[in-house]
Amino acid sequence: MPRVDYLASESVTEGHPDKICDQISDAILDAYLVQDPKSRVACESFICGNNLVIGGEITSNGKKVDAEKVARDTIKEIGYDDEKKGLDYRTVKIIAMINRQSPDIAMGVDHSNPMEQGAGDQGMMYGYACDETESLMPLPIALAHSLSRRLAEVRKNATLPFLGPDGKTQVTIEYHDGKPKRAQNILISTQHSADTATELLRKSLIEKVIAPVVSAKLIDSKTEIFVNPTGRFVIGGPASDTGLTGRKIIVDTYGGLAHHGGGAFSGKDPSKVDRSAAYAMRWTAKNLVAAGLCKKVEVKVAYAIGMSRPLAFNVNTFGTGTMPDNRIAEIVSKVFDFRPAAIIKELNLLRPIYFKTAAYGHFGRLDIDFPWEKTNKVAEIKKSPVS
Repeated sequence: MPRVDYLASESVTEGHPDKICDQISDAILDAYLVQDPKSRVACESFICGNNLVIGGEITSNGKKVDAEKVARDTIKEIGYDDEKKGLDYRTVKIIAMINRQSPDIAMGVDHSNPMEQGAGDQGMMYGYACDETESLMPLPIALAHSLSRRLAEVRKNATLPFLGPDGKTQVTIEYHDGKPKRAQNILISTQHSADTATELLRKSLIEKVIAPVVSAKLIDSKTEIFVNPTGRFVIGGPASDTGLTGRKIIVDTYGGLAHHGGGAFSGKDPSKVDRSAAYAMRWTAKNLVAAGLCKKVEVKVAYAIGMSRPLAFNVNTFGTGTMPDNRIAEIVSKVFDFRPAAIIKELNLLRPIYFKTAAYGHFGRLDIDFPWEKTNKVAEIKKSPVS
């Protein structure tokens, strides 16, 4: 008998309160990077009801960014243009509290040799990849993100005009001996207009959201489909729940199917290894799977603030590697340079590319050309000698 496991992952739409804050923080980051690519930004947002607080430490040679305008434009783009939806970009009250980066942190990061730039903080960062999907992401999180993106798409193009910006998805996949076999259940909770009938909502989501996203081969007579389990989701957005930057770190990464070091991404410039090293770890893991050295892999790196060289690095292929994990780690050490400055240079991270990461996941995106998703190290990995 095969070993049977049920693995679930969730995603949220761009109108979820936490994701509103992630997008505002990354939009502000991008606005500073446009003016000065070497801006140091640590920006967080908190939203509750009709009140938004933006705080952070920012040092830049560019002009001061109008954080309030950036926030209102972001909220408008998401689709919050009426207080009946839970928020209106025109009337939201905004307080911005932004200071300069601590000189103690700057002293540790800056270096006379730019390539020896120190890590912006200590911590551990993980990367993961597997051969379950075209994007080399776990199937549950890949499907959950696709469903969330589809929810936003049918709302914005008026296919389902009664949907609101706030929503969540969750997918549970049944695995046999580590391989995905079928969808055990699919859950969608989405904001909707007050006069939307429950049966219309369910029928519409199955036909216009689930069917275009989830392969019919994964759905059988036992697959459970849940739509708004509480029965009603009219009040949404910050009117129903507070939002905070960095509170959806599992949604942002691998849906719980890999470890997480605990550091959030949004609102942080790439000198913060919480972000840049996590991107480098995904890039490394994806290239190892694409090169055929393993079917799935988790890589981990650790840093000390102010130091350029990682304190530790290790590889775990979960028994799927074509050679021992320590030999794969040896190959990685020859092909990749995990000094923060080298990561930033190799992945070209001093650009305003971060707003697009702030909803629907930072990894496995086929809709956006992110540099850490490239498999441009495969040839070098394959020809790299090992002792």
